[in-house]
Amino acid sequence: MGKDKFELPVIQEKTSCRCSTAAAESQKTIPDLNQSFVSGFVDTPSGRLPQVSSVLVWPDRWGSIKARWGVGRMDYSVNPGLYALGTPDNNSLVFVSANYKMSFDRLRQALAGRSGWILVLDTKGINVWCAAGKGTFGTEELVKRIESSGLKKVVNHRKLILPQLGAPGIAAHKVKQISGFNVHYGPIRAEDLPVYLDAGFKATAQMRIKTFPLKERAVLIPIELVEAMKAFLIIASVFFIISGIGGPLGFWANEGSSGFFAVLSLLCAIIGGAVLNPLLLPYLPGRAFSIKGFSIGIVIALILLCLRDINLSAWSERAEALAWFLIIPAMSGYLAMNFTGCSTYTSLSGVKREMRWALPLEIVCGSVGVIMWIGAILIA
Repeated sequence: MGKDKFELPVIQEKTSCRCSTAAAESQKTIPDLNQSFVSGFVDTPSGRLPQVSSVLVWPDRWGSIKARWGVGRMDYSVNPGLYALGTPDNNSLVFVSANYKMSFDRLRQALAGRSGWILVLDTKGINVWCAAGKGTFGTEELVKRIESSGLKKVVNHRKLILPQLGAPGIAAHKVKQISGFNVHYGPIRAEDLPVYLDAGFKATAQMRIKTFPLKERAVLIPIELVEAMKAFLIIASVFFIISGIGGPLGFWANEGSSGFFAVLSLLCAIIGGAVLNPLLLPYLPGRAFSIKGFSIGIVIALILLCLRDINLSAWSERAEALAWFLIIPAMSGYLAMNFTGCSTYTSLSGVKREMRWALPLEIVCGSVGVIMWIGAILIA
């Protein structure tokens, strides 16, 4: 479990493709020329196509930053269709991408100084890897987009370069059979494309390995933290109010005794599951993400209760201490499980098995902890 990489094989989905090339041809679509990142246009036998640069400007980077923090994330997409990168001609290579703008930007940035065509599939604003799993970066969409973009009129060759992470959704033999285009799977990381191309479409062993180092884990934190904080504001408010009206003292005296500690404990539980868990992922005990989150939560609870200086001779304070030993690990464990879908450590079957036992355990621990905490507040 201490590893942060694994070899990702090229898998091809064996699915049938039901799209009609004639229907696609009759519904030819061209991306909007007025998109903010479009720098110009090129005239082709298939019509006037938007032209883009490999240089990302401030709006591109600011858009990525906002998407990382969950601002407009579900709308951060580009129009599907064919784009001209630089000044391509009819012999230039064709690269396939998802219409999640961050994926599109990574691809064009990696091809600095080169010209080519970028065929963008309609993945509903989802990145390549996730879209391949969901089926939107799939055989049918690729064939449909080849026809609707008029790609056969634009290029003389019949080669497509796809990201390797899109391979689970693509049946290359079906693409060849229906469209006549040969699929070549490029490296996992877009930044390796220049070396791959210069080597004659040959990938090194390292290019086929999906890593999950600290940097890649850290960039996942903002969006998970933002989502968790939305729930935190509601839950913390409820705990704060109950602390004020349920204690033996006046409202603000009760808050000073229990309310602020409750809010701090909930906040620390979120930080444990959404921040510390991904940062420390390879070094935490256990294989299951929930166990890793539980372990962080237990440590956080111990530290907080030591700082609170609980009087264990009083029944109400013992009950409160036990309550937080249940609530904090349950929250951290639950939030830690959110990272199973973006980690190289997990498999679909493994995640399903973990969900079957971990989620009920977290619900029971959290519920019992809340009941004990309310009881401790009311009898204090």
